[in-house]
Amino acid sequence: MPLSFLTADRDLDGHGRAADPAALPYDEPDHWRRPYRPGPWRVGTAAVFLLLASFVLLSAMIIGLAGSLTGAVICGVVAMLVIVLALRLLRVGVWVSASGLRRVSLLRTTTEPWTAIATVRTVQQPVRWLGLPRTVQGQAVIVQRMRNEQPEILVTDHNGDFQSRPEAFERAADVLEAWAAEYRH
Repeated sequence: MPLSFLTADRDLDGHGRAADPAALPYDEPDHWRRPYRPGPWRVGTAAVFLLLASFVLLSAMIIGLAGSLTGAVICGVVAMLVIVLALRLLRVGVWVSASGLRRVSLLRTTTEPWTAIATVRTVQQPVRWLGLPRTVQGQAVIVQRMRNEQPEILVTDHNGDFQSRPEAFERAADVLEAWAAEYRH
């Protein structure tokens, strides 16, 4: 049974086979979609946070059964915060629709309409490895806005979604550039 969410690089045709990954998803261009699947580093980190939340919920149950309702409530609130953090971590990334380009980070979301974007292109440059301060030579998909600001990096081939997955990065870069070419005008 396929999962209920589809991404631009994993759309399935009517027979459960993968459709052309470079094709734009014209069936619902007004819905926000991520043009790539979350990578193993992001999914693994979220899984560890969910495991931690399960231990905190177990602690809340034990503390509640021991008679300390205040401690159980505090543990329950901490567990809910960890769960929200894990789910938000899974949503982090770049999302596209016919309306524009949305960049979701851990604490905030920014949306730019396609009319405010001059170019989306792939460049070779030093990039941060898994978001850490260490930089390595790699590729980045950057967006240049119409206001002539500094280009902003959308995704890199060394971030949590594309580490050790170069073909997934190439596919996502192609899809992002195709969305920009289609809807920018």
